[in-house]
Amino acid sequence: MTDVLIILFDYSGTFAFSVSGALAAAEKKLDLFGALFLGFVTAIGGGTTRDMMIGNTPVSWLQDPVYFYLIVAAVALTFLFTNTILRFPKALFLFDTIGISVFTIIGIQKGLHAGIHPPLAVMMGILTAVMGGIIRDVLCNEIPLIFHREIYATACLAGGVFFVLFVFLNMPESFTALIAAGVIFTIRSLSVRKGWALPRFK
Repeated sequence: MTDVLIILFDYSGTFAFSVSGALAAAEKKLDLFGALFLGFVTAIGGGTTRDMMIGNTPVSWLQDPVYFYLIVAAVALTFLFTNTILRFPKALFLFDTIGISVFTIIGIQKGLHAGIHPPLAVMMGILTAVMGGIIRDVLCNEIPLIFHREIYATACLAGGVFFVLFVFLNMPESFTALIAAGVIFTIRSLSVRKGWALPRFK
């Protein structure tokens, strides 16, 4: 994957997760500081955990101030246009789904470049995608989406396996990254629309 595409993926995922954190704050009627805090932890939670696990320190968002300004801008825009955004019932779902689609691929790619075994790199991608959302939901006193019956992390797993498989078949990595992110977004969206779910313990 080219460096430019990695950066664009990372920035777009950061923005999307920042908005999802701010929307969660809006639903809980938190103040601007609460929205900013939730935006930050949602956007950087997964990447920070990943970087610490692979020894990439200082973590990514401390090395590039663009992340800080991107999060602040995303939260500010969400705060200013909350009423408009909340007219769309699926707004939080949309931005969260964009976030997990992008961050799964970023996490896998960074795991592979760190020399992590491919199946474990896929797990690294899933962790990158879901950890920020887990922190957001816990702080909002909600059961994290990853523990719901609906398809969530499983979509990340499917897209992650697709990405790794085609990378090792020497397919163009940039093209494969875009397709894999699309696979995650599509599976997650269809699972909610069609009511797909994994079986529960009885």
